[in-house]
Formats: sequence, C-alpha cells, structure tokens
Amino acid sequence: MTRSIGFVLYPDFQLLDAAGPAAAFEIAGRMAGQEYDLKMLSRHGGLVTSSSKVAVQTMAPDLVEDDFDTLITVGGEGHDRAMDCPALRVFLQHRMKRTRRMCSVCTGAFVLASSGLLHGRRVTTHWQHAQKFSRLFPDVKLEPDAIFIHDGPVWTSAGISAGIDLALALITHDLGEDMARRTARQMVVFHRRPGGQSQFSALLEMGGGEDRFTALLGWIRTRLAQRLTVDVLAKQMAMSPRNFSRAFRASVGTSPAKAVERLRLETAHERVLHSTLPLETIAVTTGFHDPERMRRAFLRAFGLPPQAVRRNAAR
Repeated sequence: MTRSIGFVLYPDFQLLDAAGPAAAFEIAGRMAGQEYDLKMLSRHGGLVTSSSKVAVQTMAPDLVEDDFDTLITVGGEGHDRAMDCPALRVFLQHRMKRTRRMCSVCTGAFVLASSGLLHGRRVTTHWQHAQKFSRLFPDVKLEPDAIFIHDGPVWTSAGISAGIDLALALITHDLGEDMARRTARQMVVFHRRPGGQSQFSALLEMGGGEDRFTALLGWIRTRLAQRLTVDVLAKQMAMSPRNFSRAFRASVGTSPAKAVERLRLETAHERVLHSTLPLETIAVTTGFHDPERMRRAFLRAFGLPPQAVRRNAAR
C-alpha cells in the first residue's frame, strides 16, 4: 500500500520543515517495502525558494488529481504572506474533507488556522510565536510547550526539528512502533521525543515560580550570541544589578551567569548533534565565542568534547 503525502510550500518556507519529515517518510517506506509517495506542492508549481535560498521543485495542486493520505503545511518566514493567500486557503479547505491527516510544522499552524481548519482544536507551534498565534486565533486551544499534538485528523508540531518527531509519530501509526524506531536509528535520532515533552527543557527547569524570570530566560535564549552580563540582564528587567542577582538566584535557583551558560550549552549541544555547522561557528553563534571555552563546558556537562559528541552521533 502506497500512501500519498503532500507538502505545502510557499516562498520563504523553512527548508528543514519539509526536508526532515520527507527524509523520515522516505527511509521508513524504503525499509518497510511500502513506499510513501511524496509530492511538494505550491500555489503555482515550479521552483519555490526557501528562506535559505535553496529552491525546491513543486507541483501546482490543480494538477494533482489523486487524494492525499496526509497533507503537511510547513512553516517559515513567509507564513504571514501564505496566510493571506485566498487560493491556498481554498485548497486546504477543500482537501481537508478528502485527506485522512492534515498536519503542520512550526508556523505552518498559522496557515491552517487562517484557513479555519483549527477551530476548537488543541494545537502547538514554535514557542517564540505562541503569543502571536493566541492573539490571532483565540478560538484555537494552543499548547505552546508541546513537541507535537494529535487532535482528531489534525496533527501540529513545534519548530523545525519537531517536524521529524511528527513524522516518526505518523510512521508509528502507519507502520508500527518498530519501524518508527528503526527509522529514528537510521536518521541518528537518539531520543524520539513524546508529544508532551517540553520544547525547551532548560527554560522550564530554570523558570522558577515567577513569570518575569521565565520570560527573561526566553529573551536570553534568542540572544545567546550577545554579551549577557548581569548589568545587561538587570537593565532588561528594570532592576539594579544587586537586587536582580539576588532575586534571580532566589527564584531560578542558580546565578545569572550559570543560567546563561546552561542555555548556551543546551543550544550548542543540539547544534553539534543535529547540524553540520563547523564547531567554531556553533561556538560563536551560541555565545561561547572561543571553541576552547565551549569544549571545556562540554567536558564539564557531558564528559566529552564537542568533536566526540558529534563523532558518536554519526556512528
């Protein structure tokens, strides 16, 4: 049995939102002897350029006569414009009635919601866009911390790499737990995360009991490459450095410097595992700046340097 899966793309989509799940379906179908039929779709067909400037060949929906088993609307920088596309809304509304599973990755949920397909449903999206989503779609039950959520025929997932978690969950439903596990192993995905797991574990664990510091931790995580001293953080909170340090430690349970390093370490570890970026680039973009400083942090936390962590992941 061949299952047809369509990926809905638009200009400035996030490439990994489509490529990650597509790779999971391709690998699972090949190993199971039941190939998934993958089609990339866009409003007009032809080449569609992602936010990384890599273009993908697509088909126009009007030229696809077969029904889809699953439709996956991806996220990306262009989701705002995609929300305002009447033709895309009509296509999704029409296909909803003929599709077993309607899915989204990251900000693809905005496109589904703007098409009226998420009314009253439990959904998730990338945590950075949660407030905007709730403001635009108050009739949708957003759970901003989930990796993915399944509500009837609708499946939604969080940011970028969570699309792979979503695909593995769909594969489990189609081909069984063992095939999903084998697919994850082939993709070197060490931990197939359950849908309810936190999108950002360090933020939750350190969030403490005060919303103001939870918000600050989220603010820090989006600015890891910057110089985040106590003075900078205290200014962000409109507090004196001394009062800020004391209140932060009492609420979060650690010093501001250690909290910043932990967030940097978590992000760097994820990029070492799941990207091919040079270690020097990872060190700079996560705020370690010096690869040696990042290496020492990895040794303290994981007992291995970044090179060994990446090497082990590739085995």
